[in-house]
Amino acid sequence: MPVICAMHGAAFGAGFQIAMGADLRYASPDCRLSVMEIKWGIIPDMGISRTAAGILATDTAKELAWTGRTVAAEEALQLGLVSAVVDDPKHKAIEVAESITLRSPDAVRAIKRLFEETPAMSVADALRLEAELQMTLLGSSNQAEAVAANMEKRAPNFED
Repeated sequence: MPVICAMHGAAFGAGFQIAMGADLRYASPDCRLSVMEIKWGIIPDMGISRTAAGILATDTAKELAWTGRTVAAEEALQLGLVSAVVDDPKHKAIEVAESITLRSPDAVRAIKRLFEETPAMSVADALRLEAELQMTLLGSSNQAEAVAANMEKRAPNFED
């Protein structure tokens, strides 16, 4: 299931790390982020070693963790920490979530699995998983419904 985060104000320490666990992160222009555990003489935890690895370059993650500096929303966007900077992140998160609910739940789950599992795989294993996931979708009732709905220019009626 997609996890979508709406951020405003400060996302410091644990708040930053929780946000990194989301699939999509929408931030308000005034949002500020910081990996600030270094200020307390500890390391960032809560799984950041896995979540940040999929978001930030290693040198950037180290710099943020070593310095504890605060990043403004626009820089966070440039670094890939947020998906977009918008005036109303909650509205954007709901809008995107609603658009996802109009898609095949089987395909949504497969897409999340594909993008979460393949970075740690060899190219051959990643392509194998991609093919396996695709084969489970092709010809399924929800895939047939997606095709029919598109051809008939109507909203799909998926089963979950």
